[in-house]
Amino acid sequence: MPLFCFYCRDGEDSEHLRAIHKEAQREWMKEHDANYLTAGPLLNAKGAFVGSLLVIEAEDEAAARATFNEDPYVTGGVWQSIRVDRFEPVKGRWKDV
Repeated sequence: MPLFCFYCRDGEDSEHLRAIHKEAQREWMKEHDANYLTAGPLLNAKGAFVGSLLVIEAEDEAAARATFNEDPYVTGGVWQSIRVDRFEPVKGRWKDV
C-alpha cells in the first residue's frame, strides 16, 4: 500500500496550541494507529518543536488526506504549513512495507 509523508511546520502560537490539543491528538492517533507507519515531532538545534513528520499508509493521497485532515493538530491550527508527498522506500526496513 502506498505511503504518504506529511511534513508539517508549526505556526505562531503552536506551543500553546499543542498544549491545548495534545491529549485529544494522542487519543485520536491511538484510534487511527493502523494508518500510521510513523509520526513524531521535528526539532530545531535547540530541541524546540518546529513541526511534525507523519507517514500515513493509504490507498491513495485522497484517503491519506482524509485521515490526516481530522487530526486535532490540524483542526486546532497547530501547523501553519503542510506538504504531502508520496514516499517510495527503496532501502531500509520500510522498503517492503
